[in-house]
Amino acid sequence: MRKSALLAVCLLALAGWWPAQPAFAHAVLSAASPQQGSVVPAAPERVVLRFSENVQVVPGRSQVIGPDGKRISEGDPEITAEGLVIKVRPAERPLGTYLVSYRIISADSHPVSGAYTFSVGAPSENAPTAPVEEVAQSVQTATAVTKWLGYAGLSLALGPVLVLALWWPRRLSRAGPVRLARGGLALIAAATLAGLWLQAPASSGAGLFDVAPAELRQVLSSDFGLTLSARLALLAIAAALVGRLRRAAGGRPALLLAALTAGILVTWPLTGHPAAGPQAWLLIVADTAHLAAMSVWLGGLVALAVFLLRRAETRELRLILPAWSRWAAFAVYWLVAAGAIQALIQLGTLDALFSSTYGRLILLKTGLLAVVLAVAFVSRRLVQRGIAAATPARLRRAVGLELAITVLVLAASAVLVQTTTGRTVDVEAVAAQRSRGFVETLNSRLYAVQFEIFPATVGEYNTLHAFAYTPEGKPLKVLEWKVSVSLPAQGVEAIDAPVATVVDNQGLGAVTFPIAGDWQLSMTLRVSEIDQATVTTTVPVR
Repeated sequence: MRKSALLAVCLLALAGWWPAQPAFAHAVLSAASPQQGSVVPAAPERVVLRFSENVQVVPGRSQVIGPDGKRISEGDPEITAEGLVIKVRPAERPLGTYLVSYRIISADSHPVSGAYTFSVGAPSENAPTAPVEEVAQSVQTATAVTKWLGYAGLSLALGPVLVLALWWPRRLSRAGPVRLARGGLALIAAATLAGLWLQAPASSGAGLFDVAPAELRQVLSSDFGLTLSARLALLAIAAALVGRLRRAAGGRPALLLAALTAGILVTWPLTGHPAAGPQAWLLIVADTAHLAAMSVWLGGLVALAVFLLRRAETRELRLILPAWSRWAAFAVYWLVAAGAIQALIQLGTLDALFSSTYGRLILLKTGLLAVVLAVAFVSRRLVQRGIAAATPARLRRAVGLELAITVLVLAASAVLVQTTTGRTVDVEAVAAQRSRGFVETLNSRLYAVQFEIFPATVGEYNTLHAFAYTPEGKPLKVLEWKVSVSLPAQGVEAIDAPVATVVDNQGLGAVTFPIAGDWQLSMTLRVSEIDQATVTTTVPVR
């Protein structure tokens, strides 16, 4: 009965496909440049993969590994008329075997993965293996620390500059605020240099100090590197101008510093989530306003706690504190408004606020900010009632508490900017859930076989669709398919799965999984009267 049903399926498939071109159930790699298993005289500048149907890129899952084991692909692939194009940089050791691995989504939403090798000059003794695709933990931690230092530097630089420009008493020495502002600028510069360095191992997947000169050159010539280089230049100019800033001493230094500050601030969103998100221009403006408001508020608190509340006289504080309170309130309004705009766009859905790591970090940051605002409300009441000017020590304690909590807010922000946004859908996971199938590519000395089992669940109705290729990537005619599945852990012996050749290199059949478990699949392909090879894999069935 099963053989009759299988024959009927095959006849229907042949009737449907003849004389038209075969309609694939999922995308298959139909051509590649360089070809699979080929030996080329020089390293290519790009790798081109052509599939049997339109595909969608899975970010971060397609790469080229050089003979030294380092990732040499530049960013994610581009979909062009030629196919999927992966740009590569020259490897440190160009001679040897290269590994190309890909993970894409086919037009029918099925995830498809595969890999192949080619060589430059001659094959390596050992072919490279794909490294862990995630950024090394040491690099992630160092990047978070670098982000935190950059935010702290912004606050330490902008707060004293604002105080010097608007409220600094002429009788007091300006040396302290100027040193603090320049220290903040130096901290930003150090964080920027560290960011340039860390981008190299983050891109290659290597360790914290495993960075080659070519990788640094690549970072510096990228949009990321050029933006941070511009930030360093603006920081140097700002450091030279800070010492010339005086209250009511003319508008030219102040206006120039304001323009420099705006230029420095905008480099953060240009190298982060906002530039890559929807409504990029709105996100860039909102993030710049968010950073400016944060720096004015926190930096102003530092200047108050360290300088004015300790040195200014009561009559001076009666003029300074109300004016600062209005500026702080204005900064907080912008901080909350700009943050809300970013959260609404980057989260995408209300569910992402609770289900995604990005959303939970926003909730944590919001909770900490609420505590800070509660303390700030107490401080504002002290200023409005005139108590703060008469007893500055009391206000200084409240400001110190605000600053202590904002250290945690900045830490949450440093982690948040590295986290995948809530609106970003993992297309691979969604496609896998929708397809509920199993897709894999297996290789032997005679062939590479790419196959899918759908839906890979308990029962008789699991369709197996397979495609065979030569090691060079060309379609390979199969004379006989032998497929069986077993579950040794449960004592289930091999169960044959009849598969018939449909069109030359394509096999179609049915697989039965009586119970759930990790089934061992064995597939033997006979490609001539005497040549055959067997490949095996594990198929999880739930």
